[in-house]
Amino acid sequence: MGDLFPDLGPEAPVISGVAHDRTEALCTVRGVKNEPGMAAKVFTQLALAGVNVDMIVQAGASTGTAEISFTVPENTVKKVDSVLTAKQQELGYASYDINSEVGKVAVVGVGMKTHSGLAAKFFEALSEKGINVLMISTSEIRIAALVPLDQLDDAVRALHTAYGLDASQVEAVVYGGTGR
Repeated sequence: MGDLFPDLGPEAPVISGVAHDRTEALCTVRGVKNEPGMAAKVFTQLALAGVNVDMIVQAGASTGTAEISFTVPENTVKKVDSVLTAKQQELGYASYDINSEVGKVAVVGVGMKTHSGLAAKFFEALSEKGINVLMISTSEIRIAALVPLDQLDDAVRALHTAYGLDASQVEAVVYGGTGR
Protein backbone atom coordinates (compact mmCIF):
# COMPACT_ATOMS: atom_id res chain seq x y z
CA MET A 1 0.00 0.00 0.00
CA GLY A 2 2.97 2.32 0.54
CA ASP A 3 3.43 2.63 -3.24
CA LEU A 4 -0.21 3.59 -3.79
CA PHE A 5 -0.56 5.84 -0.75
CA PRO A 6 2.71 7.51 0.16
CA ASP A 7 3.33 8.48 3.77
CA LEU A 8 2.27 12.11 4.01
CA GLY A 9 3.95 12.49 7.39
CA PRO A 10 2.30 14.39 10.23
CA GLU A 11 -0.88 16.30 9.42
CA ALA A 12 -0.41 18.99 6.78
CA PRO A 13 -0.80 21.89 6.38
CA VAL A 14 0.28 22.77 9.87
CA ILE A 15 -0.77 26.43 10.08
CA SER A 16 -4.01 27.03 8.22
CA GLY A 17 -4.93 30.54 9.33
CA VAL A 18 -4.37 33.64 11.39
CA ALA A 19 -7.12 34.99 13.64
CA HIS A 20 -7.35 38.20 15.64
CA ASP A 21 -9.63 39.87 18.15
CA ARG A 22 -9.80 43.61 18.86
CA THR A 23 -12.31 43.27 21.71
CA GLU A 24 -10.01 42.08 24.51
CA ALA A 25 -9.01 43.83 27.70
CA LEU A 26 -6.09 42.89 29.96
CA CYS A 27 -6.56 42.96 33.71
CA THR A 28 -3.70 42.55 36.17
CA VAL A 29 -4.33 42.03 39.89
CA ARG A 30 -1.19 42.79 41.92
CA GLY A 31 -0.13 41.82 45.42
CA VAL A 32 -2.31 38.72 45.67
CA LYS A 33 -1.25 36.32 48.43
CA ASN A 34 0.76 33.55 46.77
CA GLU A 35 -1.06 30.64 48.39
CA PRO A 36 -3.46 27.89 47.33
CA GLY A 37 -6.98 29.06 46.57
CA MET A 38 -6.31 32.73 45.81
CA ALA A 39 -6.73 32.39 42.05
CA ALA A 40 -9.89 30.38 42.69
CA LYS A 41 -11.28 33.22 44.82
CA VAL A 42 -10.54 35.86 42.18
CA PHE A 43 -12.03 33.87 39.31
CA THR A 44 -15.05 32.74 41.35
CA GLN A 45 -15.98 36.37 42.02
CA LEU A 46 -15.65 37.17 38.31
CA ALA A 47 -17.71 34.11 37.35
CA LEU A 48 -20.48 35.10 39.77
CA ALA A 49 -20.64 38.43 37.92
CA GLY A 50 -20.93 36.65 34.57
CA VAL A 51 -17.45 37.57 33.32
CA ASN A 52 -15.79 35.16 30.89
CA VAL A 53 -12.02 34.90 31.25
CA ASP A 54 -9.77 33.82 28.39
CA MET A 55 -5.99 33.96 28.75
CA ILE A 56 -4.51 33.68 32.28
CA VAL A 57 -0.95 34.13 33.55
CA GLN A 58 0.16 34.07 37.18
CA ALA A 59 3.63 35.11 38.28
CA GLY A 60 4.82 34.66 41.85
CA ALA A 61 7.30 36.92 43.57
CA SER A 62 9.83 36.10 46.27
CA THR A 63 7.87 38.39 48.60
CA GLY A 64 5.05 35.85 48.98
CA THR A 65 2.72 37.69 46.63
CA ALA A 66 1.70 37.11 43.04
CA GLU A 67 0.36 38.98 40.04
CA ILE A 68 -2.53 37.44 38.15
CA SER A 69 -3.11 38.75 34.63
CA PHE A 70 -6.06 37.69 32.51
CA THR A 71 -8.05 38.81 29.50
CA VAL A 72 -11.77 39.48 29.39
CA PRO A 73 -14.13 40.71 26.68
CA GLU A 74 -13.87 44.49 26.51
CA ASN A 75 -17.62 44.85 27.04
CA THR A 76 -17.24 43.36 30.56
CA VAL A 77 -14.60 45.81 31.80
CA LYS A 78 -17.13 47.72 33.95
CA LYS A 79 -18.19 44.45 35.63
CA VAL A 80 -14.56 43.51 36.29
CA ASP A 81 -13.84 46.96 37.70
CA SER A 82 -16.93 46.77 39.92
CA VAL A 83 -16.15 43.26 41.23
CA LEU A 84 -12.50 43.98 41.96
CA THR A 85 -13.29 47.26 43.70
CA ALA A 86 -16.06 45.73 45.82
CA LYS A 87 -14.08 42.60 46.73
CA GLN A 88 -10.63 44.09 47.38
CA GLN A 89 -10.77 43.54 51.13
CA GLU A 90 -12.07 39.96 50.76
CA LEU A 91 -9.53 39.07 48.07
CA GLY A 92 -6.70 40.90 49.82
CA TYR A 93 -4.84 42.20 46.77
CA ALA A 94 -2.81 45.43 46.66
CA SER A 95 -3.94 46.95 43.35
CA TYR A 96 -5.22 46.23 39.86
CA ASP A 97 -5.32 47.83 36.46
CA ILE A 98 -7.25 47.25 33.26
CA ASN A 99 -5.86 47.92 29.78
CA SER A 100 -8.33 47.97 26.89
CA GLU A 101 -5.66 48.92 24.34
CA VAL A 102 -4.74 45.30 23.56
CA GLY A 103 -5.62 42.76 20.90
CA LYS A 104 -5.15 39.02 20.46
CA VAL A 105 -3.55 37.43 17.42
CA ALA A 106 -3.34 33.68 16.91
CA VAL A 107 -2.22 31.11 14.38
CA VAL A 108 -4.34 27.99 14.12
CA GLY A 109 -3.83 24.61 12.53
CA VAL A 110 -3.57 20.88 13.02
CA GLY A 111 -0.40 18.98 13.79
CA MET A 112 1.20 21.65 15.92
CA LYS A 113 2.32 19.06 18.49
CA THR A 114 4.22 17.12 15.83
CA HIS A 115 6.11 20.00 14.22
CA SER A 116 8.98 21.87 15.85
CA GLY A 117 9.79 25.51 15.30
CA LEU A 118 6.25 26.86 14.98
CA ALA A 119 6.43 28.91 18.18
CA ALA A 120 9.91 30.15 17.25
CA LYS A 121 8.60 31.33 13.88
CA PHE A 122 5.60 33.00 15.55
CA PHE A 123 7.67 35.05 17.99
CA GLU A 124 10.43 35.77 15.49
CA ALA A 125 7.89 37.22 13.04
CA LEU A 126 6.49 39.53 15.74
CA SER A 127 9.97 40.48 16.96
CA GLU A 128 11.13 41.45 13.47
CA LYS A 129 8.28 43.99 13.34
CA GLY A 130 9.10 45.35 16.81
CA ILE A 131 5.89 43.97 18.32
CA ASN A 132 6.02 43.36 22.06
CA VAL A 133 4.15 40.31 23.34
CA LEU A 134 2.18 41.02 26.52
CA MET A 135 0.80 37.52 27.14
CA ILE A 136 1.02 34.05 25.54
CA SER A 137 -1.45 31.20 25.35
CA THR A 138 -1.11 27.89 23.51
CA SER A 139 -3.07 24.73 22.83
CA GLU A 140 -2.72 21.73 20.53
CA ILE A 141 -4.18 23.74 17.65
CA ARG A 142 -3.18 27.35 18.30
CA ILE A 143 -0.54 29.80 19.47
CA ALA A 144 -1.97 33.11 20.65
CA ALA A 145 -0.41 36.33 21.86
CA LEU A 146 -1.77 39.51 23.35
CA VAL A 147 -0.18 42.56 21.74
CA PRO A 148 -0.67 46.34 21.88
CA LEU A 149 -3.82 47.20 19.92
CA ASP A 150 -2.03 49.70 17.69
CA GLN A 151 0.29 46.88 16.52
CA LEU A 152 -2.40 44.23 15.96
CA ASP A 153 -2.72 44.75 12.19
CA ASP A 154 1.07 44.57 11.78
CA ALA A 155 1.10 41.35 13.84
CA VAL A 156 -1.56 39.76 11.62
CA ARG A 157 0.36 40.69 8.45
CA ALA A 158 3.69 39.48 9.89
CA LEU A 159 2.23 36.08 10.81
CA HIS A 160 0.50 35.69 7.44
CA THR A 161 3.84 36.25 5.75
CA ALA A 162 5.85 34.08 8.16
CA TYR A 163 3.63 31.05 7.59
CA GLY A 164 3.20 31.60 3.84
CA LEU A 165 -0.50 32.40 4.09
CA ASP A 166 -0.35 35.54 1.98
CA ALA A 167 0.71 33.73 -1.19
CA SER A 168 -0.83 35.02 -4.41
CA GLN A 169 -1.38 31.49 -5.68
CA VAL A 170 -2.86 28.63 -3.66
CA GLU A 171 -1.62 25.11 -4.30
CA ALA A 172 -3.55 22.01 -3.31
CA VAL A 173 -2.59 18.36 -3.34
CA VAL A 174 -5.48 15.96 -3.56
CA TYR A 175 -5.05 12.24 -2.97
CA GLY A 176 -7.86 10.01 -4.15
CA GLY A 177 -8.74 6.54 -2.97
CA THR A 178 -11.03 3.77 -4.01
CA GLY A 179 -13.84 5.02 -1.81
CA ARG A 180 -14.36 1.57 -0.32
